[in-house]
Amino acid sequence: MMDETDIRKAQQGDREAFIRLFRQLEPEMYGLSKSILKQDADCADAIQEATLKAFKSIAGLKQPQYFKTWVLRIVINECNQILRNRKRMVIMADVPEPDQLSCSAGDDIGSDIREMVSRLDDKLRIVTELFYFHDLSVKQIAQVLDISETAVRTRLHRARNRLMKSYANSQEGDLNYGSI
Repeated sequence: MMDETDIRKAQQGDREAFIRLFRQLEPEMYGLSKSILKQDADCADAIQEATLKAFKSIAGLKQPQYFKTWVLRIVINECNQILRNRKRMVIMADVPEPDQLSCSAGDDIGSDIREMVSRLDDKLRIVTELFYFHDLSVKQIAQVLDISETAVRTRLHRARNRLMKSYANSQEGDLNYGSI
């Protein structure tokens, strides 16, 4: 939970309080932007722009308890802007980035699930990331994405169904039903 005292101090111009808040949110901002943009350089750009925009407009934040949701919304908007700009560019060479997922030997299922989530279409993937990996509530996700709570629940339901089917398909090779 974000310290509302720091939020109020940041709204009054306290740079140290602002820095403390953003250091807390930095891992989530990076994870969210990475799930949308995939490339570290683009993630850094999105986070930098989001931080600058938040710093300039934090005084206008009306409800400090929604600071985290507000910041994540700014990050998503910046990521979407980068994606729009990327579509306009003519790509000279598409050099794939090495996979940045770090996983330990005992984390194969977790990395498999993350991989399956990364293959979902954007609308389902973003909602799933926010709900499961960033611990936002349905209400917060609706606010961040500016959609209804019903739309969030529907997307989560569709994502779960697709993930279950994908997981079942990946396990089929391990099962032998011929003897049943």
